[in-house]
Amino acid sequence: MPTTLKTARGIYVIASARPLERNADAVVLTLSLERADGIEKVALRCRIATSLIGATDSPEKLIERIAAWLEREFEQTREAALKSIRTERKLLEISFDATHPGPFA
Repeated sequence: MPTTLKTARGIYVIASARPLERNADAVVLTLSLERADGIEKVALRCRIATSLIGATDSPEKLIERIAAWLEREFEQTREAALKSIRTERKLLEISFDATHPGPFA
């Protein structure tokens, strides 16, 4: 069952958009947020320090952990993601590490 976010803008389905990228320091999860009625789709990347997660965490497990945080931070994250795509022509990347653990605290 897909993970959903309940936002002021409606319900969004959150899913992994690309295979998980792993290196020694972090994993990078590319997320797709699509409104349930299909009129909006936003993508972003989450760089998560390996020290915050298990070595074998699947994209689905990471999405479950990120979902509640993303639901709370949805408006700011959505705006930043759209701005990054429009002005910088690249996906917004949010980093979670020891100084900013976000949902991995």
